[in-house]
Amino acid sequence: MSAGRIMLSNVAKDRVVSKFPQAFHPDATPYPKINFHPKVKAAAAENRTGRVGLKISKAVFVGDVAVGKTSLVNRFSHDVFDRDYKATIGVDFEVEKFLILDTPFTLQIWDTAGQERFKCIAASYYRGANGVFVVFDLSDVSTLEHAAQWMEEACQSADDPIRCLVGTKKDLISPSTYNDIEARALAIANQLGAEFWAVSSKTGENVRDFFFRAVSLIFDASLLKEVETTTSTKQIGNSLIQVQRTNTDLYEQQKKKKLKCCE
Repeated sequence: MSAGRIMLSNVAKDRVVSKFPQAFHPDATPYPKINFHPKVKAAAAENRTGRVGLKISKAVFVGDVAVGKTSLVNRFSHDVFDRDYKATIGVDFEVEKFLILDTPFTLQIWDTAGQERFKCIAASYYRGANGVFVVFDLSDVSTLEHAAQWMEEACQSADDPIRCLVGTKKDLISPSTYNDIEARALAIANQLGAEFWAVSSKTGENVRDFFFRAVSLIFDASLLKEVETTTSTKQIGNSLIQVQRTNTDLYEQQKKKKLKCCE
């Protein structure tokens, strides 16, 4: 029995990912992935996941105040929606455990405050983030205009993160209004090198799909980096051994020449 299967009892059944989730909009993503990388699939199948299955990855949610960051996180983590959430003070976080390709994977979800006075506090939590998700309110276009600033600030301390631009409160706008906002959001997402999603925390529309897609992108990138780093280290190690052997051979050859000279 693999380590991943042993961990299954500790992971909720709705947190199991066996198939790579698809993007919300195929023309609004810098990650044209429809499947896990072949090296990732091979490593997971052979239980060669290294530290990826042990360490905690990190995703941060940033954006203006009252855009729905907390509602989005709580809808996914607890399947609840509350109209009267109080503004986040500083940073809150949730820890979600997944089983991806039979590999245990833990994601720490950081929900940061949108108020200006908390920016200096929240900024310290961006460090080492594997995912940066900028949230805006689909019913308030001004929050979309601030997306570039949020993305720039959060990515300065992040670790080459997966980037997403997430529009919330989709249930509050008409289809015609949504089409107009989506066109503007797609353009900004492309500029930011981010994948666009539109969700509703109230109805739950696209929430689970977004989180599964995001965590799969983070897992794929993390494990691919682990595999390639391990392979590179082995190659360097083998090269050193080869050099040492070559040097030893040269030494033996020189030693034999000296002995012949003395005869």
